[in-house]
Amino acid sequence: MIVPMKKITLLALEADRECLIEKLKKEGVVHVEKVQTTGEDLTKLVNIERDLSIVKNLLLEFLPKKQTEERPSCLSHDETLTFANGVLSLYESHKEDIAKAGKIREELLRCEVWGDFNLKDFDFLREKNIKLIPLEMSLKAFSDVELTKNLKLILVNTKNKVAHTLAVLSKNEELPQNLSPEIKHFMLPTFSTFELKEKFEVLKAKITSYDQEMAKMACYMNSIDKALAVCRKEIETECVRLSMPQLQVSNNNSNIISLTGYVPCKKTDGVAKLAKENGWGYIAKEPNADDAVPTQLKHNKFVNLISPLTDFLGTLPGYREPDISLWFLLFFGIFFAMIFGDAGYGSILTLLSIFVAVKAKMAKKPIHTGVYMFMYLGFMTVVWGTLVCNWFGINPNMLPSFFRQISWERIASVSHSGVENVNQNTNLMHLSFTLGFAQLAIAHIIGVFRNIKSPKFLGDVGSLGMLTGMYFVVLQLVVKMPLPFDQQYILILIGVGFALNFIFSNYETGIVQSILESLKNIINMLLGVVNVFADIMSYIRLWAVGLAGGAISQAVNTMAGPTLTGALIVAGMAILLFGHGLNYAMNVLSVIVHGVRLNTLEFSNHLGLTWSGFKYEPFNE
Repeated sequence: MIVPMKKITLLALEADRECLIEKLKKEGVVHVEKVQTTGEDLTKLVNIERDLSIVKNLLLEFLPKKQTEERPSCLSHDETLTFANGVLSLYESHKEDIAKAGKIREELLRCEVWGDFNLKDFDFLREKNIKLIPLEMSLKAFSDVELTKNLKLILVNTKNKVAHTLAVLSKNEELPQNLSPEIKHFMLPTFSTFELKEKFEVLKAKITSYDQEMAKMACYMNSIDKALAVCRKEIETECVRLSMPQLQVSNNNSNIISLTGYVPCKKTDGVAKLAKENGWGYIAKEPNADDAVPTQLKHNKFVNLISPLTDFLGTLPGYREPDISLWFLLFFGIFFAMIFGDAGYGSILTLLSIFVAVKAKMAKKPIHTGVYMFMYLGFMTVVWGTLVCNWFGINPNMLPSFFRQISWERIASVSHSGVENVNQNTNLMHLSFTLGFAQLAIAHIIGVFRNIKSPKFLGDVGSLGMLTGMYFVVLQLVVKMPLPFDQQYILILIGVGFALNFIFSNYETGIVQSILESLKNIINMLLGVVNVFADIMSYIRLWAVGLAGGAISQAVNTMAGPTLTGALIVAGMAILLFGHGLNYAMNVLSVIVHGVRLNTLEFSNHLGLTWSGFKYEPFNE
């Protein structure tokens, strides 16, 4: 359920601002309505938090996989900030060294064809009235150059049909003007090749030592984590401080500050008592329709099993939206089982979950809710795989007869006597559509009860009628199931349902207003009938994806079968492990794509759930 909230406003003197902040932090129940603002202190804190996050990401790369020795004790907050600046300086220096080494390497590669040379030699020869000019040209251009007593060419190297040549001139001479345009000057580097190589080796050593330095610094990761937590709490406190606007009292020189927030109804008494003890003004009322109220979910242990998945997806219903956690959990478990479709795969997931839970229990550590969730999903998969008699894709007739006897003949691949069930796929499609109809019908039934005090509930009754009619249309078109009544009743059901939905789905102040709203969206209203058909059809993915996974597991067994005897048994086992492992991973992806989609898209759309909520996060210590 979604915990009901009260919107509260606190009024206090400007002089009590810090006292108010500390008392609220200690009480720890008020979700403060923060104002979008900024300040010098907040900007400074945000920059520090950004730097600490960068440092953490840098050091994570150098954390040892196994902690061989105890980490040093935490540094103080100020020492940690100084340490973080040192890490950032080292990182920036490392980037500069890499850039410098890259440029030097490019220069060395550029000069490679000329061999090693010293720039001082060029200066020495210039003093002796000899000028050396490095040139690059084609071999033909080299042979066509007209030499004179003042111009000589020394061929240094030929590579890729390019002649790397030194032009030798007397000091006062210049290259002839009529040289071929193919002849280009080679730009000498700033340093001699010997110096470049020496600089490169020095930089290479510094780059290599970077990893060692960062590995030493990574042992202070606990200090970075602690400083990040402190910094984020300081940012939150500063945001709360800035969310208290001043109210000027006309007959008083004192300024009054106000703070608005949300508190669970059961905890408002504590805040009221705190306000009374400190002489603050206090107002508590129901949130307005346009207020952005945070969402707090409260579930029993069973329904809470779905929380790891919704936390992973980042989905949360809005405060005024229905909580579908129970239905999400039930249907997701069924969809998960049908997509995996294999009792053997489910057994692996269940046993692994039990192993993790027992290991945590023995270590006296809390068992994560996700472990129980996977245990539930594994159990549901075992149940479904047992009903369809699918165990690692093995031919049911090769399994002990007990497995066939406990299967459900209608949807199993074989009967209890081992005869092939030729209607299995048709029956599975029928079941998939029925599940889809049931889930979408629940969505509209919830809508009926939510709007029961308003004629708007008739809009959901109409949607339920259209859904029922379209369900029978799908069964007749796809499953070829004979109907227990005439087709005209289906058309009447769809027509009456559309009419009720058209008249009442947008009801707010009256029927005329609702009809006008529907007329504004007439195209969407008409397409809505088609969408109902498409949404029911969408559930065929449960059969199709499960069928594909079963076919893959059977194909793997067929490939490995001939190699499971004699000397090739190791290869056969490798094929089984790889093939079934790959199929297992693909099933996980299929569940995320298809199993989650049916709950967060088709079901949610029919329920009018937009997942627009944000988490209730009280300001606390």
